[in-house]
Amino acid sequence: MNYKKFGKKILPVIIGASLGFAYYYFIGCTTGSCPISSNPYISTIYGAVIGLIYTIPSKKKNKNPDEQNN
Repeated sequence: MNYKKFGKKILPVIIGASLGFAYYYFIGCTTGSCPISSNPYISTIYGAVIGLIYTIPSKKKNKNPDEQNN
């Protein structure tokens, strides 16, 4: 199992989830009118999804540099 590749995919999700929970804990709203920050589960999942989006590559990498010149 390639731990570097696994770490690059799962680590941003874990960091995002922990930041989402931290947002709920420190900034969250107690009235319930804020849909994301009033529930710890929603804010944690929201942070994990943001971390997952961060792992998706934005462009395809060309393996052959000669193809870029054409």
